[in-house]
Amino acid sequence: MVRVGLTTERLTRAGAELADEIGFDQVTLSELARQFDVKVASLYSHLKNSQDLKTRIALLSLEELADRVAAALAGRAGKDALAAFADAYRDYAREHPGRYDAARLRLDPETAAASAGVRHAQMTRAILRGYDLTEPDQTHAVRMLGSVFHGYVSLEMAGGFSHTAVDSQESWVWILDSLDVLLRNRTKP
Repeated sequence: MVRVGLTTERLTRAGAELADEIGFDQVTLSELARQFDVKVASLYSHLKNSQDLKTRIALLSLEELADRVAAALAGRAGKDALAAFADAYRDYAREHPGRYDAARLRLDPETAAASAGVRHAQMTRAILRGYDLTEPDQTHAVRMLGSVFHGYVSLEMAGGFSHTAVDSQESWVWILDSLDVLLRNRTKP
């Protein structure tokens, strides 16, 4: 029997909130069942298993992040677009650490192709069109930006920059300025 009030969407959103509270790796059907004061068996009408829940949280997180980045990018170009994209990405990670981790979950190719991850790549490429990059430089730049943003955010969230007097926001702006200069001045080998 399906428990009244439980839906796949409600469970996914609760799982995402739980991920932000306790960490994405700690989210299980057992933890989620405790949140709703139900037995784990009650969740099987809506979710196949913990992996299904984690995949759904990942897809929700990718969608939320894509929506946030798209809103930040509206009407922007060049360095302004690059900074807006990066700031939206960083802000989302800081506000939703568990969901941010979920967005990094490795998805099977079919699920990934249908996810908002595709929108992320499209938005990154749209920013890079302002820098007049052609292939394969555009692909290299997509990978570079993703690596820099993820690396910085991950180190910052782990406290990696708390040991110095230089404010991490100051470093963030310096990095974005440097990326802009690099992309504007990229010359063909």
